[in-house]
Amino acid sequence: MRNAKGHLGAFELAIDNYALPRPSSRDTLVFEASRSGLTSRCDIVLDLSGGTPLFPAHDLRDGYLRADPRDPAAMLRAVLKARDLVGSFDKPQYVNFTADICVHSRSKQTGCHRCLDLCPTRAITPDGDHVKINAEVCGGCGQCAAACPTGAASYALPPADTLLHKLRAMLLTYREAGGANAIVLFHDDQHGAALIDALARHGDGLPANVLPFAVNEVAQIGLEAVAASFAYGAAAIRFLLRAKPLHDLTGLSQTIAIANTIVSGLGLSGQRVSAIETDDPDVLGEVLRAIEPAPAVQLPATFKTVGKRRDLLRFALHELHRVAPAPTDVIALPEGAPLGAISVNVDGCTLCLSCVSICPTGALRDDPERPVLKFVEDACVQCGLCQSACPEKVITLKPQIDFGAARAAARVIKEEEPALCIRCNKPFGVKSTIDKIAAKLEGRHWMFPMGDKRLDVVRMCADCRVIAMSEQEFDPFKGVPERTPPRTTDDYLRQRETKN
Repeated sequence: MRNAKGHLGAFELAIDNYALPRPSSRDTLVFEASRSGLTSRCDIVLDLSGGTPLFPAHDLRDGYLRADPRDPAAMLRAVLKARDLVGSFDKPQYVNFTADICVHSRSKQTGCHRCLDLCPTRAITPDGDHVKINAEVCGGCGQCAAACPTGAASYALPPADTLLHKLRAMLLTYREAGGANAIVLFHDDQHGAALIDALARHGDGLPANVLPFAVNEVAQIGLEAVAASFAYGAAAIRFLLRAKPLHDLTGLSQTIAIANTIVSGLGLSGQRVSAIETDDPDVLGEVLRAIEPAPAVQLPATFKTVGKRRDLLRFALHELHRVAPAPTDVIALPEGAPLGAISVNVDGCTLCLSCVSICPTGALRDDPERPVLKFVEDACVQCGLCQSACPEKVITLKPQIDFGAARAAARVIKEEEPALCIRCNKPFGVKSTIDKIAAKLEGRHWMFPMGDKRLDVVRMCADCRVIAMSEQEFDPFKGVPERTPPRTTDDYLRQRETKN
């Protein structure tokens, strides 16, 4: 089996060394000559080889069934499951995607690639300036939606604002009933609900201050839900995971790291956000009871918002900053955070404004009247396109959160005097750049000898430059020796006849 691709109802397998058995075989099979490079198309794949899975995150690939051939019970379960895959199936579309606000690429420069790095089933592929998501292959883990800095990828059910409304109702009701030190336990239905049910039936149940919150996939929880939970009065957050996850959870780990950095910087010390990886309900109960009580915010927020993920994240963070015990204005964040600023080496910047033309969110801006580079931190999503497009390589990303950025005006990064045309006095460029070009050309290029008036055209705007060249009868090829005509086959044949 060379490779495999596809999904339930449309698998395609590339097979080498394939041989058909002869119908005349009796006691033992006799095979025809083998062939390679064959393609097999099928609806279901039942893999009993015991080797490496044909697909990444194979547990999330509908229609691909795999069992260890040394385990008869597992083989029987796989066969019976394959037998039941008959009829019509509705494949859920877990993620909604808006290509217009995707910041993957611009002008053949690669920017954000968070979703591409995190997708365990490789359902996401580049598609021009944005990416595309194959809904047939998507396993619904939600990591792309949680990591997307612009909200181009968003989890379908529930929408981000609906999720925050449920958190708000749960935490505010708990506080009104006299509860304290609330711990929000995010869990899924398949694994987490079964553990919580078993703990309630055969153990002491969840501690009184633990509030279970069911979602389709735990990895779909983004930074906006975590920030809103603490703003609403949660003291800690735990994510309930399998002991052996079905897929890589790097995206969730990044969310936890960023969340802990933010809440620690705002005065909520300790390990406020972490994961619990277990398949044992008793272990789950012990871990939850071992969590030491930690104070939450004194006056929880009561905001209720409607909008996209980016707007929800911005508002939740500012509300958390408002009610936090130690509201720090600027907090440095780990690499890969969707918030931050840029650092520019102004000495090397030539104000070419390539970064302005490629910035998809308008975080980098110019001024049509003067050569100036401005930056609006609240609009920056840390996509990295400006860093990729900068020809001088003087831009670096600076992950951080500045809670005053939303109210701050555009910050001037670099500003210079405009170059004025020496003929019509119209601004047409950057003075330092024009001076640098003139200094490099004068006396060093055959077109511009030392002291020659022709160098004045460099200090003119485009219109005046054409007029001046016409008035001076400027001939760029004056004084250049005539080029030797190219030699053709006829020339070589003629030379050969002359010698003979």
